[in-house]
Amino acid sequence: MSRRTLVVGLAVAATLTASTVPGAAAEEQVAVKFPSTKFPLGVRSAPTKTMTAVAKGIDLYDVKAGTSTDGYTVTVLMPSGRDYGKLETAQAKLAEVEATGEIASLQKVVRPQVADAPAEEVYMVRVGLWTLKDKAKADKMAKKLKKAGLKVKTDYLGDDGLETTGPWDVKVVMIDSRMFRGSYAASLGTSVAKRETVSSMAKARGAIAAVNGGFFNIHTAKELRGEPVGASVVAGRLLSEAVPGRSAVVMSGRTARITELKSTVTVISEDGARLPVNGVNRMAATDELVLYTEEYGAKTPANDGSDVVIDANGKVVTLRASGAAVPKGMRVLHGAGIASDWLNEHAWEGWTVKVDTKLTDLRTKRNLKLTPDLNVVAGGVGLVRNGQVTITAKRDGHDSMNMILRRHPRTLVGTTRNGSLILATIDGRRPGVTVGANFVEAAQFMRWLGATQAINLDGGGSTAMVVGKKVVNHPADGRERAVGDALLVLPK
Repeated sequence: MSRRTLVVGLAVAATLTASTVPGAAAEEQVAVKFPSTKFPLGVRSAPTKTMTAVAKGIDLYDVKAGTSTDGYTVTVLMPSGRDYGKLETAQAKLAEVEATGEIASLQKVVRPQVADAPAEEVYMVRVGLWTLKDKAKADKMAKKLKKAGLKVKTDYLGDDGLETTGPWDVKVVMIDSRMFRGSYAASLGTSVAKRETVSSMAKARGAIAAVNGGFFNIHTAKELRGEPVGASVVAGRLLSEAVPGRSAVVMSGRTARITELKSTVTVISEDGARLPVNGVNRMAATDELVLYTEEYGAKTPANDGSDVVIDANGKVVTLRASGAAVPKGMRVLHGAGIASDWLNEHAWEGWTVKVDTKLTDLRTKRNLKLTPDLNVVAGGVGLVRNGQVTITAKRDGHDSMNMILRRHPRTLVGTTRNGSLILATIDGRRPGVTVGANFVEAAQFMRWLGATQAINLDGGGSTAMVVGKKVVNHPADGRERAVGDALLVLPK
């Protein structure tokens, strides 16, 4: 296992300059064009690619690179349940393994520094090394160690995020801003609460191409898990509030750009009283005021709070007990606890309450106009900013070992200097076929493609790309997963 006992062989993302990143010259390109240089990951080699012209200004590339040399090992879990820990903890586990008569290795791993989080040094305890074809032998060792009372798992080494030769299976859609005559849009499917497949959302809008959008809330009630985590705007309507400062794709007509957003929603009563709205189309916590729109597709919380139904002009149509659907053409202000008391005092039937909504671009410090052609898809993690690798994992809520270092399927979106759009999926979790990418690799890959701004969308089993009516990548679950939202490329 000597190849695996090295400190992670990845460059420090936060301090990389354009000149040190593969494909740095792409910043100067004036149109989107698939690079002619070697594939930037692993042992740099010329990839094989097949190009398909999808529509005017839209090309699909099927890209394969690298070879399979990774095999399997058995990883011993720490008391925390994680597969890594501090040195003292790992040493204690190593002794436990050796007490069974097996030989184990202590592996030092350094999670790379990113723009807003320092490097982290941890240790893993591993037993054995088997080839790709000998997974059964690794499983046999894992079973033996489990019988001895240890918690272990069989690990494919390509998933680690350490040095690898691949392979990679990638799909890339390049949309040339000079020739593209369609438009971009966001879709939440039939409702905010419900999850749907990318292909279903693409079919409903007649999309030329589509990819899955941002992360959705898996920590809420099962029937509400389509709710995006972050800003969502569909046809000018804010359907999910922003997580302040997180990355997003802002689309208007046939233009798309990447920035960070903040949303502010305030309710102003006819009597002048004001109260901030804490959320849009999500479960309400204690003392919160949440706005529900007809796109929500679920009932307001039945939590002994208050519902105020308002029409399109803000007139209070009715007051009701909470726990009912949003009437068509209406909105509902739901208050719990203190917020419920406020509604009872300042939102009487027949009164008018103004819902003041602002969506602010934190780069330009300007509010976006919520016009019908505005669409927003929230991102997961910033990867490239102004031509340089800038991974904002902590700001975007993903500064863990699993998210920064480990390889997963990835859905990526980037823009070039002239405003062209790049959509990419890197398949993973298929040992011997494709290993996926970590954040550093994903950033380097998007720079290689020519992106001067790029972000990571949801990935893992959610990663899906649809072109025409076909899913062109290979989702890690073996089939398309229902997701919260999608980014669509429309013909008009």
